[in-house]
Amino acid sequence: MSASAAYAERAVFQQIWGRLLQESTTFGYKAFRAENILGGAMQGTQERPTVRHTYQNHHLDTTRWNGFKPRSDDIVISTSYKAGTTLMQTIIANLLFPNGDLPGPAMVIAPWLDARIFGPIEEMMAQLEAQKTRRFVKTHLPLDGLPFFDTVKYVVVSRDPRDVFMSLVNHYGEHTPAFFEHINGVPGRVGDPFPPYDGDIHKLFRNWITRGWFAWESDGYPYWSHLHHAKTWWEFRHLPNIRLVHYNDLRRDLDGEMRALAKWLNIDVPQARWAAVVDACRFETVKKHPEKVVPAAAGGFWKDGAQTFIYKGTNGRWRDILTQDELALYRETMAKTVPPDCARWLENGGPAL
Repeated sequence: MSASAAYAERAVFQQIWGRLLQESTTFGYKAFRAENILGGAMQGTQERPTVRHTYQNHHLDTTRWNGFKPRSDDIVISTSYKAGTTLMQTIIANLLFPNGDLPGPAMVIAPWLDARIFGPIEEMMAQLEAQKTRRFVKTHLPLDGLPFFDTVKYVVVSRDPRDVFMSLVNHYGEHTPAFFEHINGVPGRVGDPFPPYDGDIHKLFRNWITRGWFAWESDGYPYWSHLHHAKTWWEFRHLPNIRLVHYNDLRRDLDGEMRALAKWLNIDVPQARWAAVVDACRFETVKKHPEKVVPAAAGGFWKDGAQTFIYKGTNGRWRDILTQDELALYRETMAKTVPPDCARWLENGGPAL
């Protein structure tokens, strides 16, 4: 694709995203400081989350949360990436709109607030402020880079790092040239541009598991750390407004996990609609109807559109790919980054005790 064609495609993406934002119902922000988060005081102790890092790179910009004004029933979904983000957006969307009358694709009505690529923050804030229904938003930030509010409920989804990596390979490797042109061309990028994938999965894994994008990370390049993200939330899993959910459990017992989540979020779904709500969230259903989840504009970010983004949803593919030396690197990074109980939970799921 020529530079002029890529530029034209990027302009089309921006126009479509603008229309999607106008037609859906979300978004917002406000400049925060460590001393005024939590509606008055954020304590710099281990008892409460504290903003310790600013995350800014090709994808992320922490400062886009500046100006966020929480409501008492807001929901924040947090994942690193490729750990069940879209699944959780789909679940909460269908719990809140059980009659199937979603006002837009799940990825739009639960916007990614810290993403640099989705237009001016002022438009997002205006949409959030105007929204009449219960709001739920998405972040890929670790807890040490995110404002924390007592009244907001945080749903944190994670997954075995090796499965995250395998899902990431498809996601990263199938981006279009226009996507790289777009994400690296958005004004305000801090740091190096987002590098294209060269097709060497073993080189990618070695970089991903041994190299961080940010100075305080041990892994995650060329994105950000999956393990550090998990660690920051794990440390505060005892707080009553944080709920950790594992991707394996969602795949093993979607009905049961959704019932527990709906109860925790105080969402009442009519019993007559429950089976349909659960079915709408099954991977097979989403794969058949990606337009319910992925907006048309985002489809242009991958070579085969939404079908690339919603790929397999399976676990264990790493067993046929990663070498013993690579798995040794994985174990080494896990041991130095997350505590043993967190490591066990990441690999197996179950209650986050």
